[in-house]
Amino acid sequence: MIRSLKEAMGRYTREQTYDQPTVFRMTGAAVLAVRLILGWIYWGGGTRRFIYAPAKLDPHAHSWMANKLQGGMPGAVFGLSHVLSHILQHPALVYWLLVLVSAAELVSGLGLILGVLTRACAGLSMALSVSLMLVFGWQGATCIDEWTMATSTFAMGCTIFVAGSGIWAIDSWLMRRHPRLADAGWFRWFGSAPFTARETEGWGKGLAIVAAIFTLVSYNYYRGSIYSKFHGGPVSAGKHHISLSQATLHKDGSVTVFAYLDGGTPAVPSHIVAVIVKGQNGVVESWKGKALEKAAKGHIKNIYHYNKFKPGLFGLKAKMGAKAWITLTPATTVPISRGRYTIVFENINGKTFDTTAARS
Repeated sequence: MIRSLKEAMGRYTREQTYDQPTVFRMTGAAVLAVRLILGWIYWGGGTRRFIYAPAKLDPHAHSWMANKLQGGMPGAVFGLSHVLSHILQHPALVYWLLVLVSAAELVSGLGLILGVLTRACAGLSMALSVSLMLVFGWQGATCIDEWTMATSTFAMGCTIFVAGSGIWAIDSWLMRRHPRLADAGWFRWFGSAPFTARETEGWGKGLAIVAAIFTLVSYNYYRGSIYSKFHGGPVSAGKHHISLSQATLHKDGSVTVFAYLDGGTPAVPSHIVAVIVKGQNGVVESWKGKALEKAAKGHIKNIYHYNKFKPGLFGLKAKMGAKAWITLTPATTVPISRGRYTIVFENINGKTFDTTAARS
């Protein structure tokens, strides 16, 4: 049976041979919907920032995209968190980076929709997908939303790169008007000059393997379930986490600590409802609710201009990626003897985060 199946497939392969124009027409028709939708995804992202919601590119607006960029920093991979931290401390760099990325989305999307320089635009969309994965792939409180977007658009870009635009595109119109373009090397790789059947098969298999590796490796890193158990990721996308460090307790009872909101969802801020100082014999002092809000007001030095630690209704609040030096001063002087203490932050969900401090 297996032998007869192989013979049948061999006959089918020998009989079904196509010339380049036929392959180009067939593959282009097969991926037309994919090309249009991927183009719209990126065109929509670019036009929102340049046309329909320009406040996203306004450094003075509440919806300024730098906030989203900072929100992705805690889970960025390959050391990109340090790169983003440097960029976020230079407003001009932030602005031009976001304008450049938005323009790349706009160009890629429009090129795919119209089918002009289709392979170049598909390659650009793949690069954008990889960038999305590296910075935001960890996000998604109930499911990994950005991972899903990055892997899907990457695979779509691979498919369009192999297929080219097909006949319903400006690339095809240009080749009809200027037949020499079909043999031009640059138009073959940047436009849509047809691949041969063998090249189509080779590139299709190769990019399918790349897309599968990209998908499986990134999923295992963020959630496991491939060759490790399911987990919440190196950085939690659902539960807020605050790292505390470099804490100092002064002799008058005031506390200075460096805080970094480095985990959780960027959709809502984290609320800190209490800060407690513990010594060997128990609680030395504490700030809660309104007292915490009052103690912190005017004494928070944020590292970035965007997502910040601020006094809030319940005490303190912070948005994803916020870093700040926080100093809390007691209402009355509390004499503190020398020794080691524990500084505890408690959030609205009752979760606590702590660090040790020595009296200065």
